[in-house]
Amino acid sequence: MNRNSVLGAAIATSFAASVSFADDPIALTLVSWGGAYQMSQQKAYAEPYAALHPNVSFIWDESSAAAVAKLRAMAEAGNTTWDLVDVVASDAIRLCDEGLAMEIDHDEMLPPAPDGTLASEDFGDLLVSDCFIPQVVYSTAFGYRTDVADWKGVEPDDVCDFFDLETFPGKRTLEKRPINNLEWALLCSGVPKDDVYDVLETPEGQDRAFAKLSEIKDQVVWWTAGAEPPQLLADAEVVFGSGYNGRLFSVIEEQGQPVAMLWDAQVFDLDGWVIPAKLDEERKQAALDFVRFATDTQRLADQAKYIPYGPARRSSAPLVGKHAELGVDMAGHMPTDPGNAHNTFIYNYEWWADYRDDLDAKFQAWLSQ
Repeated sequence: MNRNSVLGAAIATSFAASVSFADDPIALTLVSWGGAYQMSQQKAYAEPYAALHPNVSFIWDESSAAAVAKLRAMAEAGNTTWDLVDVVASDAIRLCDEGLAMEIDHDEMLPPAPDGTLASEDFGDLLVSDCFIPQVVYSTAFGYRTDVADWKGVEPDDVCDFFDLETFPGKRTLEKRPINNLEWALLCSGVPKDDVYDVLETPEGQDRAFAKLSEIKDQVVWWTAGAEPPQLLADAEVVFGSGYNGRLFSVIEEQGQPVAMLWDAQVFDLDGWVIPAKLDEERKQAALDFVRFATDTQRLADQAKYIPYGPARRSSAPLVGKHAELGVDMAGHMPTDPGNAHNTFIYNYEWWADYRDDLDAKFQAWLSQ
């Protein structure tokens, strides 16, 4: 047995020995995003965990989009009511830097892979913060209607087609935040992919991005919740729009709507858990016990039965199979599939952690103009 296997077995044994729950009821407040993603967490994590721990129940709060602001307010009031919070990587970095999320010793607190590979190696480069416990790799990509008469049989195949109102007329939808929109705008104004963040760091680059977005501004319906873009597309209120790839999968495969994916310049991002800082010991241990279960190799693979997001552990990837209800092979719908990932845009978590507050303000000012 190799060193990792020995350490992994020891850690797994220590988990089983160290965590024991009384029969008293425990209610964990989990913060997530709602919709298909939250349902995948409930099916893959919460329901199996509750079956093993009948005294544990879950309260779901769909406030992840506002997690940073709300955790700041809770900390200031000295009353943190959340136990486990699902956030994107850049928000995890901000929360960790501000002392609002608990630091995690990934090898001590999380289980190894089945072959004994330590968690830190199994998650690898996805451990972008000392407070972050990765779950999935997802992407923000584009969906478009396939039945738009004004397009005369032409379908978009390039991210910059989104800005082409002449060839592809009709209402669009974009998320009501600067992230991704500014990157796509710079790409489609001629900035090379590798230079996007260097350009966006300058006032001139920011002006350039907003100028490009202004070309389509009066045709944009802004969304704030992940459920909105697929609904807007399904209702034909828009013909083209950005959205989370899992939500777009739902409208295409589950609902059978005349919608197709455009993967060009999809933006990879990470989603995972943070545990709020300064929870009392009982709540902290309850949150840790659940997150150990929810981020093991099998559970992360199980989530992919319900939504096409790539599991964060390397050891989970070979276990990804078919959709639990549709029988669709999920591998080909993952953003990381080679057929989909030929031209991805790599999101810079640390850059956005530094610049988010400033560009949020500039974006809101631009919207109001």
